[in-house]
Amino acid sequence: MPLQSVPIIDFSQRGQPSWLDALDFACETWGCFQLTNHGLSETLCRECLFAMQSFFALSHQDKLSLQRSEDNPWGFYDRELTKNVRDWKQIFDVGPASADGPFAGASTPWPLQLAGFKKTVEAFYAAGESLALELLADIGECLGVARGTLERGFSDGHSSFLRLNYYPPCPEPGQHLGISHHTDAGALTVLLPDAQPGLEFLGDEGWHTVRAQPGALIINIGDIVQVWSNDRYRAPLHRVRASADQPRYSAPFFLNPTYETDYAPLESALRGGSPHYRSINWGEFRAGRAAGDYSDMGAEIQINDFRIANIGA
Repeated sequence: MPLQSVPIIDFSQRGQPSWLDALDFACETWGCFQLTNHGLSETLCRECLFAMQSFFALSHQDKLSLQRSEDNPWGFYDRELTKNVRDWKQIFDVGPASADGPFAGASTPWPLQLAGFKKTVEAFYAAGESLALELLADIGECLGVARGTLERGFSDGHSSFLRLNYYPPCPEPGQHLGISHHTDAGALTVLLPDAQPGLEFLGDEGWHTVRAQPGALIINIGDIVQVWSNDRYRAPLHRVRASADQPRYSAPFFLNPTYETDYAPLESALRGGSPHYRSINWGEFRAGRAAGDYSDMGAEIQINDFRIANIGA
């Protein structure tokens, strides 16, 4: 029987026997879910949404002064490509300063004219990171590994980042998408939405628009979890529709490992079968995906490029 809607699970049930069953079901059926009672304060979420609105209301010139580059991926950008098609959105990316990896020396350029912006955004970054790591540990349990196993690659030097999204009204919404269909490359994503619909996940019966529950976050697994699970969990295809008359804001936190991390199917996920993927290095994969954000480089790098021959997709 086709599933009609993205699952809704209650984080306050964590620690109960039903919690891991609900998480496993959500990851195996949709690869995404709405999370209620998640512990992030209502005040912080509201302040983060207000901070986004304040930033994107700045003049275009002020935002361009904080523009990211190929050497520094953090900051403002309004010409990003997804599936080699320009998105109908503006973004501001916030990431860690790094001494290593493909973006060594990068740092976030902050809008100094917005009092409290940096403090609010950094607080939401920290809260999103903490929640994402808790969920990752639980997903590891669902996949049969001890707590602490998967999280080891997300310590010092990790490449997680927070993205502030603004989708302005579009005069021709039938001709554009806020973001074209894609999967997230990292481990998992914690998304703070506003009240405007637009995010869609691909389900059994086509594209499903998520109607966000009041106060809920939207979680989806990424390609890394799909590889670890040996395709038991599938990173969901999703996209964002453009709107003719309503702006939309969202803040996804992308949990990404250190650039040195190699990932492959977990032994516990093989279930006596063969691995579907050869080992993937995150630094190489991330650099290839990031390059495609700036110019049409042909087909984007995908985990299917690492699929072992004769293993069905």
